[in-house]
Amino acid sequence: MGRRRRNRFGAFLSDLPVLQAEKFDLDGAYVRQWVPELAGLEAPAIHSPWRTSNDVLSKAGVVLGKTYPKPIVDHAEARPRALAAFAKMRGR
Repeated sequence: MGRRRRNRFGAFLSDLPVLQAEKFDLDGAYVRQWVPELAGLEAPAIHSPWRTSNDVLSKAGVVLGKTYPKPIVDHAEARPRALAAFAKMRGR
């Protein structure tokens, strides 16, 4: 895996989906409405349950891979491949 790049605010570019959720859904209300499996989690854990301790998940009734799916895509790994594919399509 290559070096992780940061945006102009210092955030890792691969973390932008989580950062956007944390920025615009501070208390997790949107996630609770549309993803009831995570309703027992507090923010910010509700935005990235795969980074949350098993103890916190257990108390909220969340079991990754059973009550809520494990991540399908590792954005840190997928982003460089996607950028390379886009560059290839553009002829770079």
